[in-house]
Amino acid sequence: MNANDWVDLGAASEFAGKALTAASIGQTKVVVTWVNGEFGVLSGVCNHAGGPLADGRMDGDYLVCPWHNWKYHRRSGLGEPGFEADAVPSYHVRVENGRLFASSTPATKRSRGVHEPHPLTRRIERAPGGVRLVGISTTNMDVANPRYSTSDALLAEAVHYAANELHVETQTIHLAGLRFRPCEGYYSKSAHACTWPCSITQMDLNDQMDKVYEAIVHWADVILVSTPIRWGNASSLYYRMVERMNCVQNQVTIANRVLLRNKVASFIITGGQDNVQAVAGQMLGFFAEIGCHFPQFPYIAHSRGWSAEDMENNVRQVMMSSELREGAQSLVARAVDMAQLLLDHEEAPHTTARGGRKAHHLARV
Repeated sequence: MNANDWVDLGAASEFAGKALTAASIGQTKVVVTWVNGEFGVLSGVCNHAGGPLADGRMDGDYLVCPWHNWKYHRRSGLGEPGFEADAVPSYHVRVENGRLFASSTPATKRSRGVHEPHPLTRRIERAPGGVRLVGISTTNMDVANPRYSTSDALLAEAVHYAANELHVETQTIHLAGLRFRPCEGYYSKSAHACTWPCSITQMDLNDQMDKVYEAIVHWADVILVSTPIRWGNASSLYYRMVERMNCVQNQVTIANRVLLRNKVASFIITGGQDNVQAVAGQMLGFFAEIGCHFPQFPYIAHSRGWSAEDMENNVRQVMMSSELREGAQSLVARAVDMAQLLLDHEEAPHTTARGGRKAHHLARV
């Protein structure tokens, strides 16, 4: 290689002692590795989602991407064992007169292994048929030793009524029966690190949040969520779910891509404590932000107030209340009616703004 084939990255002392240092070869971002007194230079951009490799860490001889933990050998750029085909470009490197030089062009090419796309990434197309409803229970309990839940009981009443009286296709998801990891803050690393589907779902085959994504994004027209009131808030499982649904909302903000269209959300809220309106307000705000519509009077709620700690009486009152059961039936009927109106409107010839966040803001001007 002649002199024109090398680029002076700077004094070697500026890179020595630091495992990873960002640098550039022309307009190309690279990362300089330094392990056991030996330098390496790799592309600074991860294959997976474009993560900044210079902000990562070293795990032995492998550089770990800070976004989703993909690994590349510090010298060759090859992926970790078993994933060698996922390689980033590597560069020749040498030290001369105290200066660190890298080859002006990569010594190896970027390559990507064959990865089947996640099933959730398929095109969103509503299958033909009538209105479909998913009930989501966010009550936390010991599934092996279940107890009576007031919010679950009213959800079951609503789903049963929808299936048997309104002739709607239904399914119920109990979050307590799923095993899914909490949000791990990929969005906090970078908005683009929060992917659809969630990066956890893509990496962890045992994570069951995919069942919620499948139902809400690809299947249901009506999303009926039930929650108890816990210390003046919705349940912890509810918040775990909606934090993981940030990837749905994030597609709107960074990709102008709306995943939910013509979806109707409604809610059932019960508890031994008060604060119904605050709980409902959060739920309405979140589901509005991801693109849902709401029927008139979009939630029903029951609470005996802050001092009603005699839970046996709370349970007894809900069990005996025909008014609450009828309220659950009326709620689901309103939601199904609105979903049908939206579907009828979608099927009729019309012109509609189809954008995401940009169209949303323009519509408000």
